[in-house]
Amino acid sequence: LLLDEPTNDLDVETLDLMQELLGTYDGTVLLVSHDRDFLDRVAATTIAMEGDGRATVYAGGWTDYLAQRGQDDFSESVAKAKPGKGEAKVEKKQSASGISFTEKHRLEALPGEIERLEAEIAKLEELLGDAELFTREPVKFQKASDALVQRHEKLSDAEEEWMALEEKAQG
Repeated sequence: LLLDEPTNDLDVETLDLMQELLGTYDGTVLLVSHDRDFLDRVAATTIAMEGDGRATVYAGGWTDYLAQRGQDDFSESVAKAKPGKGEAKVEKKQSASGISFTEKHRLEALPGEIERLEAEIAKLEELLGDAELFTREPVKFQKASDALVQRHEKLSDAEEEWMALEEKAQG
């Protein structure tokens, strides 16, 4: 099963169902995702593209990958990355605005991601606004509460990334 950004445009309940189904799937799943929480929940193995054409296999999801590399978060891994042989090529590919093609693509994609996260947060807040949800369905309440915290964190990360890329693009 091959999945490319499977968490895009999913509501919380559908995302939970997909995670549950992938957890019970007996076959091999190859997925590409920027959703770190999703990777932590479903990945048994992570293949990291290390640069220079190298791919390294790590046990576990995103957090396990960082732990095995001795890093606390992605921004630290980017900060520690040493310039490679391909750096000159990246500089040549940068537009007049000073950002690479990949960064430009990410900058264009982030507003949609931010909008999606804001919509998910609104749905979760609406769900949690039901005063009787906690007594009626405590498990659903807890899942929604956890998801709300996670979505707020992702939104904050996405906004910070967008601001950094926007500043870089402005020069």
